[in-house]
Amino acid sequence: MIHHKIPNFALLRLGIMLALLTFFIASQVYWFRRVGGILRRFAQTRMIRRLFGSALLALYFFLLWNYLWHRGGGSASTVLTLKAALVDAPFGCWLFGSLTGFLIVLVLYLIPSRLFRSASWLARKTVASLQKQNAPPTKAAENPTASPEIMAGVPAIPSRRQFLERAALTLGVAPFVAGGYGLLRGRLNLQITETSVKMDRLPREFDGFRILQLSDLHIGPFMTASEIRSYVAIANRLHADLMALTGDFVTWDPSTQYAVVDALTGLKAPYGVTGCLGNHEIYTHTEDSITQLFAARGVKILRHEAMPVQSHGESINLIGVDFQTNRSFGHRGKAFVRHYLQGVETLLRPDTANILLSHNPNTFDRAAALGIGLSLAGHTHGGQVTLEFISKDINPARLITPYVRGWFEKPGGKLYVNCGIGTIGLPIRFDAPPEITVYKLTKSA
Repeated sequence: MIHHKIPNFALLRLGIMLALLTFFIASQVYWFRRVGGILRRFAQTRMIRRLFGSALLALYFFLLWNYLWHRGGGSASTVLTLKAALVDAPFGCWLFGSLTGFLIVLVLYLIPSRLFRSASWLARKTVASLQKQNAPPTKAAENPTASPEIMAGVPAIPSRRQFLERAALTLGVAPFVAGGYGLLRGRLNLQITETSVKMDRLPREFDGFRILQLSDLHIGPFMTASEIRSYVAIANRLHADLMALTGDFVTWDPSTQYAVVDALTGLKAPYGVTGCLGNHEIYTHTEDSITQLFAARGVKILRHEAMPVQSHGESINLIGVDFQTNRSFGHRGKAFVRHYLQGVETLLRPDTANILLSHNPNTFDRAAALGIGLSLAGHTHGGQVTLEFISKDINPARLITPYVRGWFEKPGGKLYVNCGIGTIGLPIRFDAPPEITVYKLTKSA
C-alpha cells in the first residue's frame, strides 16, 4: 500500500484555516447572543423573540452571502453602487468590529475567566481533600461548591466578575465605533505631507525641485473615478515640478484600468508624470496593458528602467522597478525574487542624484547599499487600521515590512513610505490617513 504523505506546510496551512474558521464562528455566535440578549428585553413573548431571532439570522446570512460570495461576481464598479453602500460598507464594518471586538473580549475576559474557574475548581477539590484527611468535616468541606474565597476566609465579591465582563465588553464594542469612523471619516481625511530631503550629488539646478507622490489608489466603489479626479485637482494645486505614481492603480478587476488611467490623466506638472507598478497590477495581469494606456496619455511607467529628468543642461536620474518580493507565499510568479533590485546597478548614474520608485519598501536595504539617495514607496497603506498612537508595534503592516510609513534612513540613502490613497479589504482607515506627499529636494551641505 502506498501512503501519500501530506507536506508539513500543507498541514500547517490547514490548521491555520481551521483555527481562523473556528474563531470566526465563535465571534459571530458571541455577538449574536449579545444582540439576542438586547432583543429579549424588548420582546414580550417567546414567539416574538423567535421571530426576531430568525429574521436577524436570515438577514445576517443574506448580507454574508452578498458580501463574500458575490463580491467577485461581476466587474468591479468605479462608482459607488447601492450594494456597496448598503451591503459591503456596513457589513464590512460589522465583520471588522465583531472579529476585533471578540478578540479583545477573549483576551481580557473569556480566557482569564475560564482559567480562574478552572483554578477555583482545582482549589476546591484540593482543600476539600485536605480537610477530609486532616480534620473533622466542616461546612466548607461538606459543601464542595463553596467558593475558594470563602474557604480561605476571604469574603466573596460576586460583582467582580460582572465588572470585568462589562469592562471587557465596553472595550470590545470600541472596534465597531472605530470601524464606523474609519469608513465615514478616516478613509477620507486626506493628509498632505510637505517635506524636505537633502541629497548628495544633487545638481544646483534641482535645488528646491518638488516631486509629488501618489500611491495605492485602488480604484473601486470606495475610491471612485470622481474621487480620484478630486485628488488629482488637489495634487495640481500643490504645484509640484514632477508627479510620481507608485503603483496599485487597480485592485482585483482588470477592467477598471481604463477608468483609473482616464482619471489620472488630469495630472499636470512642468516635468511630467511618471511612475511604477504595484503588486495588484501583477495580480490582475495588467502590467503591459496599463503601461500602454498610460503611455498613450503621456505618462511614462518605468519598468526596470531609468529616465533622466533634465533642466538647463543638468539632470537627475529617476529609476523605476516593478513590484518585487522575496516572500514566496502568494508570489510564485513574476514578483518573486531571491535578491532585490537585481540588475539595477546598470541603471545608476554615479555623477548625479538617483531616485528610485519602488512599490515595495522592502527594496530599501538594497537601494541604500547601492547608493540610491532617495527611495519612494507605498504598498503598506500605513497599516490602514492601526493603534500606533498607543504603541508603534500595533500595526498590521509590520507583519510584512519594518518600513511601514514615513521617513527611514540608512548609510547610502533615505526612504519615504507613502500611506496611499485607497483601501484594500475593508473600506476603513484608522490612524493611517490617506496621504499625498510633496518632497522638496535640497543640496547637502
